[in-house]
Amino acid sequence: MTDLRIGVIGYGMRGTIARTAHRPSGGAVVAAVADPDPRAREAAAAAFPGALVTTDHRKVIEAPDLDAVLVLTPDHTHADLACAALLAGKPAFVEKPLDITVERCDEILQTARETGTRLYVGHNMRHMPVVRMMRDLIGRGAIGTVKTVWVRHFVGYGGDWYFKDWHAERQYTTGLLLQKAAHDIDVLHWLSGGYTRDVQAMGDLMVYGDNPHRRAPGEPKTEDWYTEDGHWPPHTQRALNPVIDIEDVSLLNMRLDNGVLASYQQCHFTPDYWRNYTVIGDAGRLENFGDGPGGQVKVWNSRRSEYRAEPDETYDIPKPEDDQGHAGADPLIIDEFLRFVRDGGVTDTSPVAARMAVAAGYQATASLRAGGTPREVPPLDPELVAYFERGQRAEAD
Repeated sequence: MTDLRIGVIGYGMRGTIARTAHRPSGGAVVAAVADPDPRAREAAAAAFPGALVTTDHRKVIEAPDLDAVLVLTPDHTHADLACAALLAGKPAFVEKPLDITVERCDEILQTARETGTRLYVGHNMRHMPVVRMMRDLIGRGAIGTVKTVWVRHFVGYGGDWYFKDWHAERQYTTGLLLQKAAHDIDVLHWLSGGYTRDVQAMGDLMVYGDNPHRRAPGEPKTEDWYTEDGHWPPHTQRALNPVIDIEDVSLLNMRLDNGVLASYQQCHFTPDYWRNYTVIGDAGRLENFGDGPGGQVKVWNSRRSEYRAEPDETYDIPKPEDDQGHAGADPLIIDEFLRFVRDGGVTDTSPVAARMAVAAGYQATASLRAGGTPREVPPLDPELVAYFERGQRAEAD
């Protein structure tokens, strides 16, 4: 099998995806990287010997010898770059979220349909063992029909990852109810079998907004901007982004189009970092305790009772074969993307679902900033939905 030649646009924090995709003699090689940051270009040159390294993304998109493109840039740039790649006939992997507004997401999907170029969105949590385990349990009827889902997201490293660079600014993210929650909204939709129709949200900038220790505009992040053990408690954070106008805690209520009621809570100043899903059906309840290897999914479904710590069923979250990136999800999502580039077909990730996650997060943010006023999530053009459900084929077989 000849290696696919991959171009990369953006080699920052999600450069890990590019390194995962680089498999010389194993299916793919990174042959070109574009990034405006000289430090990123230096790192890319070291990681991919012989690759073209440039400041100009157009040299990647227009390169005739590349088979596909990874768009790993800040969120607000996704639509422009993805559409350019699709128009150039390059299958595109677009890191989540698809973009930061509903309109720009729809533009990407429409461009993919009009060009017939394959579009893939990096919602890697669909490949996380804990998520697949919960979905399998629901699929085989362990809790009956899903009726309500509660998600709590404890973001222990929030101050490091989201308040020291462009993530802290609305103009680049809309807000963390879109940027960060897009993962969990997508998973919630996948577990529930529906998409959000109505949202209502509240939130605030409770901790990082009062921290006066900001970098000067244009000043780069410090070398120790992230450490595994340091920067705790949150008020000890230093060198935050010059502008912080997003919320660090938020609460979201949702009604899905299939009647499921759901809630999502996100906090960026907790001491721990993990996600807790509670899924309740009409014949039981499941909940994850930990979201990686060593954690468990527990099911209560045999009888009514008072509180009981011991469930009716316990399932250990397995350790993946390749434990790199998001509990092994990153290698699996790249496996799927490379197969999709070669052969097409249906994938576990979904551009439609990616758009619906952004739409829910976007409207939730609008609700939050309007005092909690309920908002409707705009539906997607049914013809676009049908196109992607067919595996991005022009006509049904």
